[in-house]
Amino acid sequence: MSISAQEVKKLREMSGAGMMDCKKALQETNGDLEEALLYLQKKGSAAAAKKASRTAAEGRVQIWTNDDFTEAVMVEVNCETDFVSRNENFHAFVERIATTIGESGVESVEALQDVTIAGGEKSVADYTTEQIATIGENIKVRRFVRYKVDAGVVGPYTHAGDQLGVLVQLDAAEGADKEALVDVARDVAMHIAAMKPGYLHDSDIPAEDEAAHKEILAARAAETGKPAEIIERMLSGQIKKWRAESVLVSQAFVKDSDKTVGEFVKAAGASIASFVRFEVGEGITKEEKSLSEEVAEQLRGS
Repeated sequence: MSISAQEVKKLREMSGAGMMDCKKALQETNGDLEEALLYLQKKGSAAAAKKASRTAAEGRVQIWTNDDFTEAVMVEVNCETDFVSRNENFHAFVERIATTIGESGVESVEALQDVTIAGGEKSVADYTTEQIATIGENIKVRRFVRYKVDAGVVGPYTHAGDQLGVLVQLDAAEGADKEALVDVARDVAMHIAAMKPGYLHDSDIPAEDEAAHKEILAARAAETGKPAEIIERMLSGQIKKWRAESVLVSQAFVKDSDKTVGEFVKAAGASIASFVRFEVGEGITKEEKSLSEEVAEQLRGS
C-alpha cells in the first residue's frame, strides 16, 4: 500500500524512530499508526536485547543538585563509542537520568529501572530500551552516588567533556555561610579531579594497600644493590611520602601550595566528610575499534 509522508512524520513524532523504520512499520501494519507504533516498540526491544551484551565503556558523568546544594547525585552512563558520547540525544538522555535519580530519591541502579522517568510516563528501563533503539548502541546506567547533608553543603565539579566528575561533602556548623562553602567545596572538588587522591584521611589507608605499595617500592630498591639498612630507610621515607600524596587532607592544595587541603577547608570553618570521583570507563576493559568500524556500525544501526 502507499504510505504518505504525513503518516511517516506522525509516526516519527510518536516513536522517535528513523524515517525508514517508520515507513517499514507502516507498510507492515497496513498504515495502522497504533499497530505500527507497537511494531517499532517490539523491534526496539529486540534490538536492545541484541546490543545488551556489547561492551559500553564510553559515556558521560552527570551531576544533579538541589537548589541549596544540600543534596547531589552523580551518575555515570555508558555507551559504546566516543562518537555517541558526544551525541545530543545521548546528552539529553543522561541529563534526564540524573534528574530522575535526584528527584526520585532512589538508592540503587537496580531500583532505578522501575522508577518513572522525569517528565514522562515510562519506566527508566523502558525509556532506556527506547533510547538504545533510537541511538543505535548499548547504553547502561553504570553507577551513581547520592550525598545529602543538613548543616553543610555538597560541592559538584565536572571536567570539560563530562568524562570526569567529583562530589565533595563538607560539614559545617549551623549558620555557616553556605554560598561561600559551595565555592570552597567546588575548589576542593577541582583539586580532587586533578590530583586523584585515594583516601580522605591517613587512617583510611587499608594495611593491605600500604603493604602492596611497599612491596613494589622494595623490589625497585633492591635493584639498586644498596645495603639492607639503607634500603629500609629509603622505604620508610618513600612510604611516608606516598601516604602524604595519597591522602586528600594532606595534599598541598593546588590553588595555594602553602596550605594543605585540610588547612584550606578548616580555615573556611568546615571539614571534609566524604568525597567521590567518577571517571568514565575506569575499571572497564575496552574493546578497541577503529574510527571506520565505529562509523560502519552507526550506519548499520547494529
